[in-house]
Amino acid sequence: MPELLIVGSVAYDGLQTPFGSVARILGGAATYSALASSLFAKTALVGVVGRDFAASDLKLLKSKGIDLEGLEVAEGKTFFWKGVYSKDMNSRTTLKTDLNVFADFNPKIPASTRATPFLFLANIHPALQMSVVRQVRKPKFTALDTMNLWIQIAKGDLQKVLKHVDLIVLNDEEIRMLTGEYHLTRGARALAKMGPSHVIVKKGEHGALLFGPGWTFLSPSVPLDVVKDPTGAGDTFAGALMGYLARKGKVTKETLKEAVLVGHWVASFTVQDFGVRSVAKLTRAMVAKRGKAYTQAALIPRVKL
Repeated sequence: MPELLIVGSVAYDGLQTPFGSVARILGGAATYSALASSLFAKTALVGVVGRDFAASDLKLLKSKGIDLEGLEVAEGKTFFWKGVYSKDMNSRTTLKTDLNVFADFNPKIPASTRATPFLFLANIHPALQMSVVRQVRKPKFTALDTMNLWIQIAKGDLQKVLKHVDLIVLNDEEIRMLTGEYHLTRGARALAKMGPSHVIVKKGEHGALLFGPGWTFLSPSVPLDVVKDPTGAGDTFAGALMGYLARKGKVTKETLKEAVLVGHWVASFTVQDFGVRSVAKLTRAMVAKRGKAYTQAALIPRVKL
């Protein structure tokens, strides 16, 4: 049985950044997350693709040991998104969104994975996330990702599913929209009252904040000389984090902190090439090497006043 179940989008992306462009490349939140998590744990992916989904991409996912029993192949084309990033790559403009078969996506969790102990609800409509929650058998730990669109158009659905998750991953704008609190610490406390006992606020190139019951952990991102494409960085961060927790088999204050760091290390590779190219080539040894350099650089000196 898999150790981690991921449910979300599998897609193709057209990308343009200040450092180049690609017309069509494998993407999707569940794809990035599953490739990252498969470095650490046996992962099952539930999603939908069209008949145009390339055999080579299917082979890639299988080569990572990802369980694809729940990957539906429907009549039609695979979800396609095209966007262009600003010069500083902190914002992007959507040029095209073709939902295609994803428009009718209705997650069906195979019987063989319903008892998977760790669950990651990637960025899809909260009503679909709730559908998944109803199909699984009380996971040990559930994490959820969301976006500003769902907060705007489906806030009620999101609040319902939040009652069933242990961790939510979102950014500054999203936590403020969801809670009405400008200060992140107050926003995290407000979110905890909605259900999740832990909150991660992604801050892009500036790292992340992890809020637990009565404690906070601040982690910087990996400093990089080369960043080509930020697409999927948040998804690989979350996938690696959940994969690491699933590998450990337990969730404590310390394993959560460690998982956040591992998420940073894996995400730092993702942004150094387009699409899934970097994360698809990753090995655990490569991640460990970057993690060692990161840990040495992040050592906090003792300060005497």
